[in-house]
Amino acid sequence: MNNFKRALNPPKVLVLGFALIIAIGTFLLTMSFSTEDGKGLPFLDALFTATSATCVTGLIVVDTGDTFSTFGEVVLLFLIQIGGLGFMTFATLLFLLLGKKISLKERLLLKEAFNNISIAGLVRLVKRILLFTACIEIIGGLILSIRFSFDMPIGKALYFGFFHAISNFNNAGFDLMGGFNGMTAYVDDPFVVFTICALITIGGLGFIVMNELYEYRVTKRLSVHSKIVLVTTLLLTASGTILIFLFEYGNQKTLGSLSEWGKVLGSLYQAVTPRTAGSNTLAIGDLTHSTLFLMIIFMFIGAGSGSTAGGIKITTFAVLVATMWSQIRGKEDVVLFKRRIVTETILKALTVTMCGGLIVVVVTILLSITEQHHSFMMYLFEATSAFGTVGLSMGLTPDLTPAGRLLLVITMFAGRVGPLTIAFAIAKRRKKESFRHPKGNIMIG
Repeated sequence: MNNFKRALNPPKVLVLGFALIIAIGTFLLTMSFSTEDGKGLPFLDALFTATSATCVTGLIVVDTGDTFSTFGEVVLLFLIQIGGLGFMTFATLLFLLLGKKISLKERLLLKEAFNNISIAGLVRLVKRILLFTACIEIIGGLILSIRFSFDMPIGKALYFGFFHAISNFNNAGFDLMGGFNGMTAYVDDPFVVFTICALITIGGLGFIVMNELYEYRVTKRLSVHSKIVLVTTLLLTASGTILIFLFEYGNQKTLGSLSEWGKVLGSLYQAVTPRTAGSNTLAIGDLTHSTLFLMIIFMFIGAGSGSTAGGIKITTFAVLVATMWSQIRGKEDVVLFKRRIVTETILKALTVTMCGGLIVVVVTILLSITEQHHSFMMYLFEATSAFGTVGLSMGLTPDLTPAGRLLLVITMFAGRVGPLTIAFAIAKRRKKESFRHPKGNIMIG
């Protein structure tokens, strides 16, 4: 037992923790009282749904609103909340409530969970994360509840409002609207669009950035990490909105039938949601190929490190772009916001991107084998959506074969805990090399 405990390094604990949450969720969703028909979900469908909720993805094989009872929906909500914030956050909350001291090992787990650089101030950060989350979800839930109250009874409006606030802040994208329609009924509704876009964006910034923004009134400074996340998020959202507006302007199945204001709102929503919420106000299957490919790129990039989102993360993307630009200009150092990016960070960014790209390529190829009679774009879109824990679908997911569903379960899990975390979890403890090989010169390009 002692040897087993010593072998559980932080990455392994995180992987096993997420797996345990998924197992509990799967068991609960197979219970008869979890579904409207009183039969419970078949095991594979329950496993897929529990994985999608815990990994805050949003891919579904059955419609959430039409299939689950209130109990089943609440189970999904808890899985989304735990998966979004991380089980270590909730474990820390429990320890604090019981008056238990947070040990060094637990602080190391928190450091790994938040992808933080040091263990200093982590417990204070967890307390603030819980406070930020509660405040943001309550405000978002109240705004959505007020809007929904014009379309449904007040009790149902409150339930719908808070469900969608929690789901979208955690970048999960589950909805209760029924019929696999997503939020298409509110495509040109500014209250719903701006509220959900704000929830998705704030959740995707990352808790480190949120904390620095909260402290900015005192410190008057932001780290280079926060500056990269904020600027890149703004650039991707703005460019995505403009490009989707142009790509879909004349498409009568999406933006073409809307007013000019509706076109802007529809474009904004679909520019925000690929990083990485999975909610939609436009029918994904009706989008042009240019928009779909743009969304694939956005889904692969994802949002901020240490956030509720997936993907390779926008900091990784920014470091790679900066590295490319430095090489083009013949500069030796990679500089962002007047700060030199160390080689270790660049190599990690390359590794994360290559691992992520390899996963997407392999899953796309396997889907083309297990699933037939669909387009290559559907396979690539679904694979990227699962890896980026996005949840957008062109309609392939409900029709997946058992092999295809199991494949996406593995992909969602890998996308949520991160390729590097899994690699470190299964690899032996790295040892320092006792010698170094001589340099070799290789022609590149």
